[in-house]
Amino acid sequence: MKFEKLGTNYAKFTFTIEPELFNKGLDHAFDKVKGDVEVKGFRKGHVPREIYESRFGVESLYEEALNYVISANYEKVFAEESVIIVGEPKVDVDISKVSREKTFEVSLTFPIKPEVVLGEYINAKVAKRNLVVSDEEIDAEINRLLAQNNSLVPKEGDTLENGDVSVIDFEGFLDGVPFEGGKAENHELEIGSGMFIPGFEEQMVGMKVGEEKDINVTFPEEYHAEDLKGKEVVFKVKLHEIKVEEKAELNDAFVENLNKEGIKTVAALKEDIENRLRNNKEKSEKNRIIGTAVKFAVDNAKVDIPIEMINYEAENMIKYTEDTVKNQYGIEFEMYLQLMGMTLEQYKKEMHNQAQDKVLTSLVIEAIAAKENFTVTDEEVDAKYEEIANSYNMEKADVEKQLSKDIVIREVQFGKAVDYLEANVLEVEEEPEKTK
Repeated sequence: MKFEKLGTNYAKFTFTIEPELFNKGLDHAFDKVKGDVEVKGFRKGHVPREIYESRFGVESLYEEALNYVISANYEKVFAEESVIIVGEPKVDVDISKVSREKTFEVSLTFPIKPEVVLGEYINAKVAKRNLVVSDEEIDAEINRLLAQNNSLVPKEGDTLENGDVSVIDFEGFLDGVPFEGGKAENHELEIGSGMFIPGFEEQMVGMKVGEEKDINVTFPEEYHAEDLKGKEVVFKVKLHEIKVEEKAELNDAFVENLNKEGIKTVAALKEDIENRLRNNKEKSEKNRIIGTAVKFAVDNAKVDIPIEMINYEAENMIKYTEDTVKNQYGIEFEMYLQLMGMTLEQYKKEMHNQAQDKVLTSLVIEAIAAKENFTVTDEEVDAKYEEIANSYNMEKADVEKQLSKDIVIREVQFGKAVDYLEANVLEVEEEPEKTK
């Protein structure tokens, strides 16, 4: 075997294929296809080899035979310790020289894990930020809780006003004919919310409980249903009930009804909110510092990533999204893209960009971990197995079967490299100037 590196991200392996190995490949190829071959005068799957080759030509077996000889040489490829294979190979063979009697060459060009040239990767400048929780932030959170616990109660008066919630039956007609999706009963609609077609809610103002009314509106030109775009329609509406929002009051009774463990008073609620907001700020700040430190290291590094690594990561990200939207949300991927307002090509481009950033970041962090030569103890490996098991709700023993110790060691080293970057940032008073 001849081995040569092509730049920093590809490696070429050239093999001399002996007749004996190629003939084994041809035997393998024939055994694989003969069961489906039908030749007049022979039972299906029982055509003699010489008859098959005279009829279809030995060349028809070449592709599968070459796959066989390539697979037979894979062990030599992965025995080369100076490179790490990261994708499928490009096969180069001169078909005119393929022979069952003479030797010929087959070359495999693999994408390999690229070399990373690190630049400066510590002392990233990070501006200080105030993590104090303000009274305004606490009040905003309390107001959110109050709003969530507001209730709807019957209105004392019988006249519908802006801001009221109406309970209505309605049915829409286009040229006197009911149209699909235009009917509902006991539907709650807040007047002034803008949830219905422009003009609908405005015409309901002033209606009395029990009153029926025809409401004339025009569907917008950009409406999603083609048969209703820009069309004038009539909705027959009956008002059954009027409700108004009764606002929750902040007191100890309200706090008790929240059923928060150990929190029974307004003072305790405010303290809990303050602690939670502070914890959130601290987590957010930690992530910001890490992001800044990592970006600093990545921006100063040089690496030529083979496109195969990026494509592989992008495909995995797309597949994960497809599975998630189908299994968790019960919708097809195409519908998900429509809801996101993206075409498939736009989405693929976005995933490609994210995959490129993800692969680049991983390579740089791994290079830093290797340069700093972080040691990993058995206790740290054990703790990492426990962490992974807990995060996936699995037994630790099952995780150990699926993930080798070497992989877990690399994960721990990766985490240590990130912690190292975070610990070595330089705090400054102001945001550092962005380089042009």
